Amino acid sequence: MRVLIVGCGYVGRALGAALVRQGHSVFGLRRSALANDALRRVGIQPVPADITRPETLTALPRNFDWVVNCAAAGSGSVADYRRVYLAGTRNLLAWLASMPPRKFVYTSSTGVYGQNDGSRVTEASPTAPQTETGRVLVETERELLAAARQRNFPAVILRLAGIYGPGRGFHLRALLRGEARMEGEGRRWVNLIHRDDVVGAILAALKRGQPGTVYNVCDDEPARQREVYAWLAQQLHLPLPPTVPEDPGASRQRGATHKRVANQRLLRELGYTLKYPTFRDGYAAQLARLASSDASETGLENTRDA
Repeated sequence: MRVLIVGCGYVGRALGAALVRQGHSVFGLRRSALANDALRRVGIQPVPADITRPETLTALPRNFDWVVNCAAAGSGSVADYRRVYLAGTRNLLAWLASMPPRKFVYTSSTGVYGQNDGSRVTEASPTAPQTETGRVLVETERELLAAARQRNFPAVILRLAGIYGPGRGFHLRALLRGEARMEGEGRRWVNLIHRDDVVGAILAALKRGQPGTVYNVCDDEPARQREVYAWLAQQLHLPLPPTVPEDPGASRQRGATHKRVANQRLLRELGYTLKYPTFRDGYAAQLARLASSDASETGLENTRDA
């Protein structure tokens, strides 16, 4: 298959490397040429373009079998979200209209669910996020679902939980830097997914995903904030982080929610088996890598807690 990955960053580069290993021809679309050498090292052919500037797409080939849009906004601003997610997706739809791929996978976020009552949410649950950025993601999803419904565009949507993995992980980073704080008693539910399982879910969606369908991509076990910190602290022989009073206003501003995301459709309909079914499995592998390489985790990237 000829595969185009839009946004070859943390997830996209790992996805591209996996596709290359499977024998596919992989092209990586990026705005900047800074990572081109890194892409070529794993077998991805760089494609210079910017989905926020449709004129840069016109000269590109469109004969791709699979297209994956995992581009990420450079900041958390509403303007950036609108430019990259909403306008960028509209530009891709227009560019691909005359020669659509066999499958188009878009990585959204479980942040589209705004539930704050600890309830279990499925793909059929209401999407009413409290933040404007979350509403932009909902609007982007609707554009793709409308295209699938009205003109059979083969769009599949994956709603990703908070991503962690090699070099990335909010809870581990905060704990090691001494910046971790638990809100109230740390009872808020968090939903996580390892980077390698994001890649696996995208591969499954490319092969078996049904156009016009949404799949939650999270691990098997939503966990309380306190549970995540307690387990990590025990493994690292560090004290449990201090607690701070809950601030509903601040939580709404940063989009923090209190919900349990269900992944049964991912497992059942896509037939995907998680490599890391719980945060303990994923972080144990990460801690083992760090111990073997004597690496420092203080440079971990941040991630959305979805």
